[in-house]
Amino acid sequence: MAMTIGVIIVLLVVGVLIAAARKPDEFRMQRSARFNAPADRIFPHVNDLHRWEAWSPFEKLDPAMNKTYSGSSSGPGAIYEWEGNKKAGKGRMEITRVTEPSEVVIKLDFIKPFEGHNVTTFTMTPAAGGTDVTWAMSGPTSFTGKIMHVFVNMDRMIGKDFEAGLASLKSVAEVQI
Repeated sequence: MAMTIGVIIVLLVVGVLIAAARKPDEFRMQRSARFNAPADRIFPHVNDLHRWEAWSPFEKLDPAMNKTYSGSSSGPGAIYEWEGNKKAGKGRMEITRVTEPSEVVIKLDFIKPFEGHNVTTFTMTPAAGGTDVTWAMSGPTSFTGKIMHVFVNMDRMIGKDFEAGLASLKSVAEVQI
Protein backbone atom coordinates (compact mmCIF):
# COMPACT_ATOMS: atom_id res chain seq x y z
CA MET A 1 0.00 0.00 0.00
CA ALA A 2 2.77 2.47 0.93
CA MET A 3 4.60 1.56 -2.26
CA THR A 4 1.52 2.29 -4.37
CA ILE A 5 1.04 5.68 -2.69
CA GLY A 6 4.73 6.47 -3.23
CA VAL A 7 4.52 5.58 -6.94
CA ILE A 8 1.39 7.75 -7.34
CA ILE A 9 3.10 10.71 -5.66
CA VAL A 10 6.19 10.32 -7.85
CA LEU A 11 4.03 10.12 -11.00
CA LEU A 12 2.10 13.25 -9.96
CA VAL A 13 5.32 15.18 -9.33
CA VAL A 14 6.80 14.02 -12.65
CA GLY A 15 3.56 14.99 -14.41
CA VAL A 16 3.65 18.50 -12.93
CA LEU A 17 7.32 18.90 -13.87
CA ILE A 18 6.64 17.78 -17.46
CA ALA A 19 3.65 20.14 -17.72
CA ALA A 20 5.79 22.99 -16.35
CA ALA A 21 8.62 22.25 -18.79
CA ARG A 22 6.17 22.65 -21.68
CA LYS A 23 5.14 26.15 -20.60
CA PRO A 24 6.59 29.07 -22.62
CA ASP A 25 9.87 30.66 -21.53
CA GLU A 26 8.29 34.12 -21.75
CA PHE A 27 4.86 35.45 -20.93
CA ARG A 28 2.82 38.34 -22.28
CA MET A 29 -0.51 39.56 -21.05
CA GLN A 30 -2.51 42.63 -21.92
CA ARG A 31 -5.85 44.31 -21.56
CA SER A 32 -7.34 47.18 -23.56
CA ALA A 33 -10.15 49.68 -23.14
CA ARG A 34 -11.59 52.51 -25.21
CA PHE A 35 -11.43 55.91 -23.52
CA ASN A 36 -13.65 58.86 -24.45
CA ALA A 37 -10.65 61.17 -24.23
CA PRO A 38 -7.73 62.07 -26.48
CA ALA A 39 -4.34 60.48 -25.78
CA ASP A 40 -2.88 63.78 -24.54
CA ARG A 41 -5.37 63.74 -21.63
CA ILE A 42 -4.58 60.12 -20.71
CA PHE A 43 -0.80 60.20 -21.19
CA PRO A 44 0.09 62.42 -18.16
CA HIS A 45 -1.65 59.99 -15.77
CA VAL A 46 0.65 57.17 -16.91
CA ASN A 47 3.84 59.17 -17.56
CA ASP A 48 3.89 60.66 -14.04
CA LEU A 49 4.26 57.86 -11.47
CA HIS A 50 2.99 60.18 -8.71
CA ARG A 51 -0.42 60.15 -10.45
CA TRP A 52 -0.75 56.36 -10.26
CA GLU A 53 -2.20 56.66 -6.73
CA ALA A 54 -5.43 57.97 -8.31
CA TRP A 55 -6.03 54.92 -10.53
CA SER A 56 -3.68 51.96 -10.03
CA PRO A 57 -5.37 48.95 -8.39
CA PHE A 58 -2.04 47.95 -6.88
CA GLU A 59 -2.02 51.09 -4.71
CA LYS A 60 -5.02 49.66 -2.84
CA LEU A 61 -3.23 46.46 -1.81
CA ASP A 62 -1.68 48.20 1.20
CA PRO A 63 -2.81 51.69 2.24
CA ALA A 64 0.23 51.90 4.57
CA MET A 65 2.70 50.95 1.83
CA ASN A 66 6.06 52.75 1.94
CA LYS A 67 6.68 54.57 -1.36
CA THR A 68 9.72 56.38 -2.65
CA TYR A 69 9.97 58.51 -5.79
CA SER A 70 13.32 59.46 -7.31
CA GLY A 71 14.92 60.42 -10.58
CA SER A 72 12.94 62.56 -13.01
CA SER A 73 9.55 63.88 -11.94
CA SER A 74 8.01 62.12 -14.97
CA GLY A 75 9.07 60.44 -18.19
CA PRO A 76 12.33 58.54 -18.70
CA GLY A 77 14.27 58.19 -15.47
CA ALA A 78 11.23 58.55 -13.20
CA ILE A 79 11.46 55.88 -10.49
CA TYR A 80 8.90 54.54 -8.02
CA GLU A 81 9.83 52.03 -5.33
CA TRP A 82 7.44 50.40 -2.90
CA GLU A 83 7.44 48.03 0.06
CA GLY A 84 4.23 46.85 1.64
CA ASN A 85 2.36 43.94 3.12
CA LYS A 86 2.34 40.40 1.66
CA LYS A 87 -0.12 41.40 -1.07
CA ALA A 88 1.83 44.49 -2.17
CA GLY A 89 5.29 43.01 -1.80
CA LYS A 90 8.38 44.99 -2.68
CA GLY A 91 9.53 46.32 -6.02
CA ARG A 92 10.64 49.09 -8.32
CA MET A 93 9.38 50.72 -11.52
CA GLU A 94 11.38 52.96 -13.83
CA ILE A 95 10.09 54.67 -16.94
CA THR A 96 12.61 53.83 -19.64
CA ARG A 97 11.04 55.15 -22.85
CA VAL A 98 8.30 57.57 -23.78
CA THR A 99 6.74 58.52 -27.10
CA GLU A 100 4.42 61.39 -26.23
CA PRO A 101 1.43 61.01 -26.17
CA SER A 102 1.22 57.43 -27.43
CA GLU A 103 3.52 55.16 -25.39
CA VAL A 104 5.11 54.73 -21.96
CA VAL A 105 7.51 51.82 -21.36
CA ILE A 106 8.38 50.81 -17.79
CA LYS A 107 11.01 48.45 -16.40
CA LEU A 108 9.21 46.62 -13.59
CA ASP A 109 11.22 44.70 -10.99
CA PHE A 110 9.49 42.65 -8.32
CA ILE A 111 11.65 41.76 -5.33
CA LYS A 112 9.12 40.20 -2.91
CA PRO A 113 7.25 37.90 -2.59
CA PHE A 114 8.73 36.56 -5.86
CA GLU A 115 11.56 37.99 -7.89
CA GLY A 116 10.61 39.00 -11.40
CA HIS A 117 11.92 41.37 -14.04
CA ASN A 118 9.32 42.48 -16.56
CA VAL A 119 8.47 45.23 -19.02
CA THR A 120 5.17 47.06 -18.84
CA THR A 121 3.92 49.11 -21.77
CA PHE A 122 1.03 51.52 -22.05
CA THR A 123 0.01 52.25 -25.62
CA MET A 124 -2.52 54.93 -26.58
CA THR A 125 -3.91 54.66 -30.11
CA PRO A 126 -6.42 57.10 -31.63
CA ALA A 127 -9.80 55.44 -32.25
CA ALA A 128 -13.30 56.49 -33.26
CA GLY A 129 -14.59 58.77 -30.53
CA GLY A 130 -11.48 58.58 -28.35
CA THR A 131 -8.41 56.49 -27.65
CA ASP A 132 -7.72 52.77 -27.27
CA VAL A 133 -5.44 52.24 -24.28
CA THR A 134 -3.55 48.95 -23.93
CA TRP A 135 -1.76 47.93 -20.73
CA ALA A 136 0.67 45.07 -21.44
CA MET A 137 3.26 43.22 -19.37
CA SER A 138 5.86 40.74 -20.61
CA GLY A 139 8.91 39.02 -19.28
CA PRO A 140 10.77 35.76 -18.78
CA THR A 141 9.14 32.87 -16.93
CA SER A 142 11.41 31.01 -14.50
CA PHE A 143 10.93 27.28 -13.97
CA THR A 144 9.35 28.04 -10.59
CA GLY A 145 6.97 30.39 -12.39
CA LYS A 146 6.17 27.68 -14.90
CA ILE A 147 5.26 25.31 -12.06
CA MET A 148 2.95 28.01 -10.63
CA HIS A 149 1.36 28.43 -14.08
CA VAL A 150 0.41 24.74 -14.06
CA PHE A 151 -1.96 25.50 -11.16
CA VAL A 152 -2.81 29.19 -11.56
CA ASN A 153 -3.86 31.09 -14.68
CA MET A 154 -1.81 34.25 -14.14
CA ASP A 155 -3.30 35.99 -17.17
CA ARG A 156 -6.79 35.64 -15.74
CA MET A 157 -5.65 36.58 -12.21
CA ILE A 158 -3.55 39.67 -13.11
CA GLY A 159 -5.82 40.52 -16.04
CA LYS A 160 -8.58 41.43 -13.57
CA ASP A 161 -6.24 43.97 -11.97
CA PHE A 162 -5.35 45.43 -15.37
CA GLU A 163 -9.05 45.70 -16.25
CA ALA A 164 -9.80 47.45 -12.94
CA GLY A 165 -6.82 49.78 -13.45
CA LEU A 166 -7.90 50.71 -16.95
CA ALA A 167 -11.45 51.40 -15.70
CA SER A 168 -10.06 53.68 -12.96
CA LEU A 169 -7.66 55.39 -15.36
CA LYS A 170 -10.55 55.90 -17.77
CA SER A 171 -12.69 57.58 -15.12
CA VAL A 172 -9.81 59.84 -14.08
CA ALA A 173 -8.85 60.81 -17.66
CA GLU A 174 -12.40 61.36 -18.88
CA VAL A 175 -13.35 63.79 -16.10
CA GLN A 176 -10.17 65.86 -16.41
CA ILE A 177 -10.91 69.38 -17.65
